[in-house]
Amino acid sequence: MKKSLVFIFLIISVLSNANVRMPLIFSNGMVLQRDKQIPIWGFADPNESVEIHFNKQIKKTQADKNGKWTVNLSPEKAGGPFELIIIGKNKIVIKNVLVGEVWICSGQSNMEFQVYKTMNAEKEIADSNYPMIRHFGVAQDLSGTPKEDLKQGKWEASNKETVGNFTAVGYYFARKLYAELKIPIGIINTSWGGTNVETWTSREAFQNSPEFKAMIADVPMVDIDSVFEIYKKSVLDSLKKVQGFDVSLENENQFKNLNFQDKNWPEIKVPSLWENQQIGNIDGIVWMRKTIVLTAEQAKKEAVLHLAKVDDEDKTYINGVEVGTNNLWDKLRVYKIPANVLKEGSNVIAVRITDYSGGGGIYGDATDLKIDFKDTNLPLDGLWKFNVVQVKIAISPNSYPSLLYNAMVNPLVPYAMQGVLWYQGEANVWRAAEYKKSFPLMINDWRTKFKQGDFPFYFVQLSTFDEFGGNSQKGSRWAELREAQSETLKLKNTGMVVTTDIGNAKDIHPTNKQDIGLRLAAVAMNNIYGKKQVHSGPAYKSQEIKGNQIILTFDNIGSGLSTPNNDELKGFEIAGSDKVFHAAKAIIKDNKIFVSSDKVQNPVAVHYGWADDDTAINLFNKEKFPASPFRTDNWEMITANEKYSVSK
Repeated sequence: MKKSLVFIFLIISVLSNANVRMPLIFSNGMVLQRDKQIPIWGFADPNESVEIHFNKQIKKTQADKNGKWTVNLSPEKAGGPFELIIIGKNKIVIKNVLVGEVWICSGQSNMEFQVYKTMNAEKEIADSNYPMIRHFGVAQDLSGTPKEDLKQGKWEASNKETVGNFTAVGYYFARKLYAELKIPIGIINTSWGGTNVETWTSREAFQNSPEFKAMIADVPMVDIDSVFEIYKKSVLDSLKKVQGFDVSLENENQFKNLNFQDKNWPEIKVPSLWENQQIGNIDGIVWMRKTIVLTAEQAKKEAVLHLAKVDDEDKTYINGVEVGTNNLWDKLRVYKIPANVLKEGSNVIAVRITDYSGGGGIYGDATDLKIDFKDTNLPLDGLWKFNVVQVKIAISPNSYPSLLYNAMVNPLVPYAMQGVLWYQGEANVWRAAEYKKSFPLMINDWRTKFKQGDFPFYFVQLSTFDEFGGNSQKGSRWAELREAQSETLKLKNTGMVVTTDIGNAKDIHPTNKQDIGLRLAAVAMNNIYGKKQVHSGPAYKSQEIKGNQIILTFDNIGSGLSTPNNDELKGFEIAGSDKVFHAAKAIIKDNKIFVSSDKVQNPVAVHYGWADDDTAINLFNKEKFPASPFRTDNWEMITANEKYSVSK
């Protein structure tokens, strides 16, 4: 009997190994690119015969010695739904396949940013029944070597149940394309917040680059599992040094109680994110405790606890009694304290904080951290006790180059598509000058890998965000990164949308993704789909110095230069040979701009929007596309000597 079972098991194993298998990108509901040769690939036994059926096409091939096979379907017109059938020793039927336009959407958090977070999200989601718009969400993953398939992912048609989690920029772009073209649109979303351009670039690209080959030669091929174990030990050892004991959930159910002894816990300043303090950049669970002493009169009063803001989730206790909980990281915590909870003498506020990503801890204004007794209040800012009890340990995609290319791009190669939409750069502002090399390197790398020529590559220029308070006087990393993006337009078949007018100086994730999608679509409609239109704002072309003023000329002026409501031009600065910039008067005349200042009699250079926060600038063309920030000098930038390196 045992031998029979073993024999059956062996047969099943052999049969399962023999099955033809398809990459996840080839699955029900997929969209194939129209009017181009369509690569279809998969896996089988070495030398296994494979037959492909699609629409009226039949193609045959044979797997190579490694079990990989590829065929190229002839170009198809837009349409569907069809079935894609793959026959080897088994048969796979992929259903509801459309043919239309396919775009890859990639970058960091502003591309990852979902529809449900955008302005007017409720209305947008309610009006999202577009079965011809399909979204493939690539699961986040990283790898030290190129992978053949994705970790996870599926195609979904747009409707109110699914669209909330689509990439917002990609969806609003696709919706406009569909409105204009009335054919299926597929968007493949492969993005990861906080990531730099180097992790999206292949190792081969660095090896073949004069600027980066020395860097990559010194970077080992990475075994993610072993790197993870080393990193995990490093994080836990570091936290043990900080707090004097191991990270552990043991006894945490006692931490809320008044009589629990926390004298061996270290202290941390509140309100302030713990990333800015000794805990450092971790996600996980941290308890914070504050002992306060109340008079008998205070203890008897009706009271409200104000806990400022907590990133991300809190469960808050006073003397062991839960008084409130919230999981919205940007909401003020205001909790009514039940009667008889407060006592004369010592009382303990204990907060269990769970941080899922990004910043963590109690933060905000000190004035929002108090117990309010109506006529008086007790401030709670200052030092609190803390205990890190759990850490979410994960290797950063930025730890080594190529980690995201290997896991989230290589498995898509050579899927037929029309082009790429890209929104990234925030993570590279420290190396803005080098981005002039690293960003074009990545674009050329993807074009080389996909083998579909110089396909369209359209990107979003960073909008305003006052990260460092940068400006012309002390330099601006964000302005330098925007300049690097502008210079990337020198590459063939690229396009850039400017977003100076739709950002938020206090939020790195502006919620108006609709206009970004529309502006990207305008570039595509003009360049690819034969609908000629003004699709970008004024771009600096040249300057002429005449006396005490500088005259600027521009490309892409559309119907002419303008400002909203004919307001006075803002954002222009002018400098002489001393390189000191002064706010300047700027006027539009004959579609040129005349810039001058009483403080600069012999000007040599102009800046426009040269600041982290460029909210106030207001040069547009009459078609309401904003001008890109620029400078007319070539003086050294503050990021000039910052280079990418890997700490090993």
